Amino acid sequence: MLLAYILRRILWAIPFLFAASLIAFALISAPPGDYLTTFAATLAQSGDVVDQARLDALRERYGLDQPFLVQYFRWISGVLVGDFGVSFEWQQPVSQLIGERMALSVTLAFATLLFTWALAFPIGIYSAVKKYSVGDYIVTGIGFIGLATPNFLVALVLMYVAVVYFGADVSGLFSDAYKQAPWSWAKVADLLAHLWIPVIILGLSSTASLIRIMRANLLDELHKPYVTTARAKGLSEFHLIMKYPVRLALNPFVSTIGWAFPHLISGAVITAFVLSLPTSGPLLLQALLAQDMYLAGAFILLLCCLSIIGMLVSDILLALIDPRIRYR
Repeated sequence: MLLAYILRRILWAIPFLFAASLIAFALISAPPGDYLTTFAATLAQSGDVVDQARLDALRERYGLDQPFLVQYFRWISGVLVGDFGVSFEWQQPVSQLIGERMALSVTLAFATLLFTWALAFPIGIYSAVKKYSVGDYIVTGIGFIGLATPNFLVALVLMYVAVVYFGADVSGLFSDAYKQAPWSWAKVADLLAHLWIPVIILGLSSTASLIRIMRANLLDELHKPYVTTARAKGLSEFHLIMKYPVRLALNPFVSTIGWAFPHLISGAVITAFVLSLPTSGPLLLQALLAQDMYLAGAFILLLCCLSIIGMLVSDILLALIDPRIRYR
């Protein structure tokens, strides 16, 4: 039954992806003009004069003079065979531009998610079990600070602390010797050595939010009759809390997986600029500003895929941990 549920969800994802790609392509094409209009305006600001005949020739070469649906089907038919088109601005295949950046973005998002769960899960349980204690007040205060502080400000403070007190290299995800080097175990080790700063920065607000969610959900469960009955039967407090209330309180905790990946990848643009991270956020922003539709469309389509995969994993985990949920 679980396999049938997964297959059914995957089949439902196919028309959703097509609809999401169509809407994304329409939104990218919605602003007045196109990439060449932006390109001509940029040259005009620098004092250069662009020949209209040259712009018309480039518009015909890139297919920008075609109707919207023709451009969309031309793009999506290439995507189906693994060809995301050529970036107008970079004059490179989109797959080459986004390949390593998306891989680094997914790695960073996955590490941040693990960091968030590793902190929020035990702290949220402690805060609920020790309600209104000194530790609960401390955790709550830190959580409010984490929710209220912008990521880029945390990045600046943490960069200062890392450089001044620990002598750490905070310029991106790699040392200078490994930025252009091919992948090896040494480069992976260098990546892990630089990964902790962006993970802490990106995971701070998410951790604070999940601690509050876990605390609130567990407090709702701890005072229900089944907990009192289990305690009266002599179950140890740790076994009782972990087996019953925590399991039911995990539902909203697990459901955050669906939006965590795309949120971490697309929502860390300012932080990526501050830390000089070679991730997808800055390149996506530049593609949107330049109306580079193939590059921006590929990014948005991949973010939609991550959302669908995240929701699928979330739904499967919810069905496994909560017996009240049915595959139907």
